[in-house]
Order: sequence, then C-alpha cells, then structure tokens
Amino acid sequence: MAETTIKGLIEGGKATGGPPFGPALGPLGVNVSKIIEDINKQTAAYAGIKVPVKIIVDTGTKAYRVEVGSPPSSALILKEIGIQKGAKTKDEVAGNVTIEQLKKVAQSKEGSLYGRSLKERVKQLAGTCKSMNVTIEGMPAREAIAKIAKGELKV
Repeated sequence: MAETTIKGLIEGGKATGGPPFGPALGPLGVNVSKIIEDINKQTAAYAGIKVPVKIIVDTGTKAYRVEVGSPPSSALILKEIGIQKGAKTKDEVAGNVTIEQLKKVAQSKEGSLYGRSLKERVKQLAGTCKSMNVTIEGMPAREAIAKIAKGELKV
C-alpha cells in the first residue's frame, strides 16, 4: 500500500483541475474532478482565504482522502478587518482590529495556536498583528500586548 501526498494552498471553494492539484493527480489515475469537487465542498466556508490542503492517495486502490488545514492567522485577521493585505511599509497602518475580533480568530484556530488560555492565544495573534502593522483597539500592537499582559486590556 503505497501512498502519495500532494499539498497545496488554494483559495477556499475555488480549487480547479489546474495547478497545484490537477497536474499532480492526473498521473495517479484518480478521478481529478471528483477530488476537486470534494476540496471545494470542504473549503467553501473559507471563501476568500487561502487554505492549506493535503490529498493523500493510495496508489494501489486509488482511494483518497482530503485534509484541510487551518488558514494562516494573518489571513483570518485580514478577513476580520475586511482588507486584502497588510501594510506595505513599516510606517503605514494596515487597519485596526478589536479584542473581540482577535478572540473570534483565536477560537477558530484553537487547535493550532500554542497558548493554553484564550488570553495567551490572543497575545500570539497580537504578535501577528504587529508584523502586519495592524493596530489593536486603536493602539500599536506592541502596546496592546503589554496592556493584555498587565490585565489593562480584558480578553
């Protein structure tokens, strides 16, 4: 039982028979359109967000399974604040996110963030905001992280 794994990053609900999956699946002799249909069904909730997808194909039986990963934290934060990209320069502010929005993202990524508590996971996401130049509650991310740590900003 030999297995082949194909990985790719696709926009939720928009996988096609083209790259990255079509050319990799074709030579394996599996039903590419059925697999693409399954991927689109499983990733539909992530419309507009790039999602990591893994397809594991048993080359002997042609059986397959699709595993959908969690989208990157940065993509979820950008979706929450309604923008496409982070800041282009370090002086530009990309947008502002609220603690409530960070809590929502932290809850959706619960299995893949390292913090034990919601507060720790929100602080981890605040670090992502810092690298994207997204303010938190109108203040720079570094300042917000310090206030969360001190308990001045309630999570």
